[in-house]
Amino acid sequence: MTRDLTDYDALSFDCYGTLIDWEAGIAAVLGPWARRSDPSITDEDVLVAYSEHEAAVEAEAPATLYPDVLREAFRRTGAALGFEVSDEDADALGASVPDWPAFPDSAAALARVKAHYTLIILSNVHRDGFAGSNPRLGVEFDEVLTAQDIGSYKPDPANFDALLTRVERLGASGRLLHVAQSLFHDHVPAAQKGIPGVWINRRHDRPGWGATPDPRVTVTPALEFPSLAAFADAVDAAFAKRAGQRGALEGARE
Repeated sequence: MTRDLTDYDALSFDCYGTLIDWEAGIAAVLGPWARRSDPSITDEDVLVAYSEHEAAVEAEAPATLYPDVLREAFRRTGAALGFEVSDEDADALGASVPDWPAFPDSAAALARVKAHYTLIILSNVHRDGFAGSNPRLGVEFDEVLTAQDIGSYKPDPANFDALLTRVERLGASGRLLHVAQSLFHDHVPAAQKGIPGVWINRRHDRPGWGATPDPRVTVTPALEFPSLAAFADAVDAAFAKRAGQRGALEGARE
């Protein structure tokens, strides 16, 4: 699908999985824990085992703060695998969000697109968690909406209703792109609300869904890129083309 990136005024971003490498952050805790019980288990194995449990906790208890979601999802993962999860183990994951690394291209790409758009965070995390991650991203976002602010977790439609309300206040209704990695958490509900999506397909070179549940339904985002840097390249090219066209028109008038 062809989209003119200069037609949009605002970008809403999922944070964890798109800008921050949540799989690396989760695996840094769950991988060593799992291998204490089964040395053959891989990080990918444990991420797949974990994925549905986090989504289930978020759906069952939407007012729960994200560190407690992580703790409970960890306990359920342990029960499913038959491995013990101590309180210390659960607390290690619950407190780990600020330690999760940014993807190597996130900060530079965000700085580039900020020159052209209002930037909004729509994240399945708590305020303190995002505050801990934000310095890794190197930009100041114009708006930040967390699950704690909204009272529910994506893919709940309420999160995208809250986003659309905020965008309306900014005067950018109809000129928003939602930028995210997760089809399950982001692109399916965004499409249901009529919000075009940019899929940052961080797992383009790996099979399966990793720490993200299967999306369950087919969804086709408006645009797809293998990295945030590739998306920023497309943005720069689109705005450079528009500037060139304007320059040509002005030259023709002289």
